[in-house]
Amino acid sequence: MRHNKHHASLGVTREHRRAMLSNMGASLIRHGRIETTLTKAKALRPFIEKVITKAKNAAAATEKKDALHLRRMALKDIRDEAAVTLLFNEKAAQFAKRPGGYTRIYKLGPQRLGDAAEMALIEFVGADDTGYTKSRGKKKSATKSGGKKGKPAADLPSDVSAEASAKAGAPKT
Repeated sequence: MRHNKHHASLGVTREHRRAMLSNMGASLIRHGRIETTLTKAKALRPFIEKVITKAKNAAAATEKKDALHLRRMALKDIRDEAAVTLLFNEKAAQFAKRPGGYTRIYKLGPQRLGDAAEMALIEFVGADDTGYTKSRGKKKSATKSGGKKGKPAADLPSDVSAEASAKAGAPKT
């Protein structure tokens, strides 16, 4: 049976894929964000999040031998000792209270001229970032005139107009 065998092959051999993810993971740890193709970013996310979880567990380990074992397991995945040391010594504390979701992927659109590959930016999520809040129900949508059936845009609730102004002034990545 083929259960749990799917992963993004990225069009390369298994050894090349592991080396590529290792190098991309080391670059992400060093720089905090990297720009790559969307497919590679989606393949990198579960790879790097497992390594970050090892770093978190090593920081919480009571015995030194457990922390050393987790560090060696991370070195097996990311073969850059300087990057793993940076992750375990400094960056693991940032994710100590975060239950998961350590990375975020932004789609940048088709920007590469050679093959029109869809580009993406993958970065670490800040420790204080709560992300998006889920809505509790359906929002009432405004019409093109700015409000519901002839209602001027100035009569909209302040939170709706604040959201619209925040979206208009949001920086583009």
